[in-house]
Amino acid sequence: MPQLNPSPWFAIMIFSWIVLMTIVPLKILNHKFPNSPIFTEPKALQSKFWYWPWH
Repeated sequence: MPQLNPSPWFAIMIFSWIVLMTIVPLKILNHKFPNSPIFTEPKALQSKFWYWPWH
């Protein structure tokens, strides 16, 4: 039975893992995101009081 012969299937498995572990992550990591994060200092909230006329 050809399924019991590990030489062609093992080679296909090793080659596919080499492709998945080398080429695919490089393509994903080289992807540029359009909105890069901008690190700024947090601003203090400027709240204004609004007095309600209670009459």
